[in-house]
Amino acid sequence: MATGPTIAAVTEVRAARPNASATLLATLSDYWALTKPEVNFLILITTFAGFYLATVSVSARFNSLLALDTLLGTLLVAGGTATLNQVLECRFDRRMRRTARRPVASGRIETSHALIFGLALAAVGSAELAYAVNQLACFLALVTLVVYLLVYTPVKRVSPLCTLVGAFPGAMPPLIGWAAVSGRIALEAWILYAIVFLWQFPHFMAIAWMYREDYARAGYLVLPLNERRDRYVVLQSLIASLGLAVVTLLPAIYGKSGFSYLVGALMLGGIFIYYSSELALQRSNTSARRLLVASILYLPAVFLLMMLDVK
Repeated sequence: MATGPTIAAVTEVRAARPNASATLLATLSDYWALTKPEVNFLILITTFAGFYLATVSVSARFNSLLALDTLLGTLLVAGGTATLNQVLECRFDRRMRRTARRPVASGRIETSHALIFGLALAAVGSAELAYAVNQLACFLALVTLVVYLLVYTPVKRVSPLCTLVGAFPGAMPPLIGWAAVSGRIALEAWILYAIVFLWQFPHFMAIAWMYREDYARAGYLVLPLNERRDRYVVLQSLIASLGLAVVTLLPAIYGKSGFSYLVGALMLGGIFIYYSSELALQRSNTSARRLLVASILYLPAVFLLMMLDVK
């Protein structure tokens, strides 16, 4: 009986199935990586904090469906922005060790496919915010996308002031969450905005210092190239952290948070200033890495304390 070819064909099909599944999973993983989920985690936390604090401020009942729509819409726009950013910067990403393996830079995902994917995410997220939340939340999300992609992204190759430029759209998530509930932006929302705005300077300075050679290789001017660099690091890390510590006390000063938040904010601020001063004084990769970890833990902790002790 001529069973040899048949058995061989069946074996090939069975072998191909795991390979096809692995390829599909790898492709899905690459598209997921395009959205920068590690960044979106903090975006969702600050958006939800703005939503929750606005709910308490206007004495409204917490709307779970509205919260879900707000978070989903914000997440999609943020993911689309991250994807489009990698499309715009793919040739520069190839020059950096840290980013050379990104899906577009490495060629695992074609630029045109990433472009379509990013535009689709941004469009669906904007529609979600516009029709399921409100126009103000949608407007703020779109402003974030436009400023990040068309202003911040090209400025990174021109001036170290890119951190300042990027901090404006980067601090938008709590405003989106607040606007979703109240349809306007109150003073308390601007305090949340200021916290995220100032937090970005030491956070990004830690990254810029750790990967300064990579950034220079790709042509990004995230740090001054002359003797002003040391002063710049002090300004971006230590001075910004001192300002951040002061701003985080405002909710307690204005009576929007209680004594527990005040004590917690003081303690967290002191710890954050300590790690920021390490980078400012030592300017080493070790101190930069410690500040980066501290910054990632600090922001969610401050907002969580604020939500737990809100008045």
